[in-house]
Amino acid sequence: MLLLALDCSAKAASVALVKDDQLLAQYYQNSGLTHSRTLLPMVENILSNNELSISDVDCVAVSKGPGSFTGLRIGISTVKGLCWGRDIPCRGVSTLESMAYNLIHQEGLICCVMDARRNQVYNALFLSDGKNLTRLCDDRAISTSELDAELKRHQKTTYLVGDGTDLCSRELTYENIVLPSQQLKMQSAYGVAMAAIAAGTNIPASELTPSYLRLSQAERERLERINNHK
Repeated sequence: MLLLALDCSAKAASVALVKDDQLLAQYYQNSGLTHSRTLLPMVENILSNNELSISDVDCVAVSKGPGSFTGLRIGISTVKGLCWGRDIPCRGVSTLESMAYNLIHQEGLICCVMDARRNQVYNALFLSDGKNLTRLCDDRAISTSELDAELKRHQKTTYLVGDGTDLCSRELTYENIVLPSQQLKMQSAYGVAMAAIAAGTNIPASELTPSYLRLSQAERERLERINNHK
């Protein structure tokens, strides 16, 4: 299976091309430009440089959340545009699960964290035996204090990964924590591809939807205004 994978759930954007489970190419860009400007050109370049077209792709995978609301919309809209008219199936995967694949070679607890603001992180926990991942909880928004207490209950060597790593390294008091190297810290399209292969289920582009975990700031403020006027 030739799989094209996309991630633009946070500040950086990346695109990977994977045949079966072998990485053919990966592009990563953290230039500060908007994903609407960078993502599609990256897709076009990775295909053309491998002498392929989108019609050669068997499936397109994308991180569906949690993450930046705007980034997730751009990623999912791009996949819909690539797949819908060509009847190419797609797979949407958890951003947090895709991040865990960066550290699957480690044995221990992998703690995936993205800064969710409002004193919270988006989080999921996975147990790795060095080759396989076992999910220990659903994706969630959780305070750093709650996460700290949970890690202490597990009492395992814990590997942090994600853009919430710096925040958690300051806030968590659990001592048995290992920080990732810089190149493994952030989300990657290759992780999206690995999570998609593990999921193994295709869906039509029409069924692909984001998973935000919580309301956007605009929606929260709207509900607050409504409640204040009751």
